[in-house]
Amino acid sequence: MIIRLDLNNPEFQSQWFALEKEERNAVLNSCIKIGSMSWEDLYRDKGFHWEAIQGRAAKDGSKLYSIRITKKMHATAKRSGEFLEMLTLHRDHDSAYRTH
Repeated sequence: MIIRLDLNNPEFQSQWFALEKEERNAVLNSCIKIGSMSWEDLYRDKGFHWEAIQGRAAKDGSKLYSIRITKKMHATAKRSGEFLEMLTLHRDHDSAYRTH
């Protein structure tokens, strides 16, 4: 099953749109790549490094994950059926694991 992306989270969008053009495009290119992958491909991909965030949950109680979206940026995301919902962007790996 190919991953369907949900990029509609307002916090994710405001962080994404505030990036410089080069960084915005890098995030977009990663999203395009993810949108062509299966879930199994994403889980195994060493570049994206899909990883559960222990001790944190989404507002709806579902598991949160960290994904390396670019060389310089991680995103928090959750899986909702066939959708990957992007929630936030983080310039460093560790901030994706902290509560806000």
